[in-house]
Amino acid sequence: MSKRVNRKFKISRRLGEAVWGSQKDPVVSRNSPPGQHGASGYKKPTDYGIQLSAKQKLKKYYGDITEKQFRNIYKNASRKRGDTAQNIIGMLESRLDAFIYRMGIVSTIFAARQFVSHKHVMVNGRKVNIASYRLSVGDVVSVVEKAKSFAIVQQNVESSGACPDYLQFDKDSMSATYVRVPAISDVPYPVVMQPNLVVEFYSR
Repeated sequence: MSKRVNRKFKISRRLGEAVWGSQKDPVVSRNSPPGQHGASGYKKPTDYGIQLSAKQKLKKYYGDITEKQFRNIYKNASRKRGDTAQNIIGMLESRLDAFIYRMGIVSTIFAARQFVSHKHVMVNGRKVNIASYRLSVGDVVSVVEKAKSFAIVQQNVESSGACPDYLQFDKDSMSATYVRVPAISDVPYPVVMQPNLVVEFYSR
């Protein structure tokens, strides 16, 4: 399992955006890089820097994905038919931890990874504890019976908004069906993601 060394809010300050959309993120009120020289503000980035930032922002948004895993996602996406940038988003959103996050039963992508690793999730009736498990269209993801009674799960479900339309969520059974592979415009990112720059970064 990969380990997130840096605090997530520190990552947001380095990138200059509230990557996960939290209003508690210090970057909202203190828009400067971390560290003793952060007060001088953000420097004008080069083309390479813009591409690197886009790659880091998309990778970090999905939690504890390692650079090796993310590069492999790009390689697999580039081999598939269609637009590589769209394929990258489709592959990221088909990860089990991302799907659990979209269902609204956890509050963060990091909590989704932990929820999956603790064996609280089933795919097509079988327990799966691998956060990077790749779903296929038509798969049904459900919460195990014991976890349905967790107060935090019930609270998250009640307070969460509408799910994206590429999954069909049933609150009563706490299960969701993966309806279709989403396009970039379908994904409710809190900040602008530019997967086309990720493609440019890796194809240099």
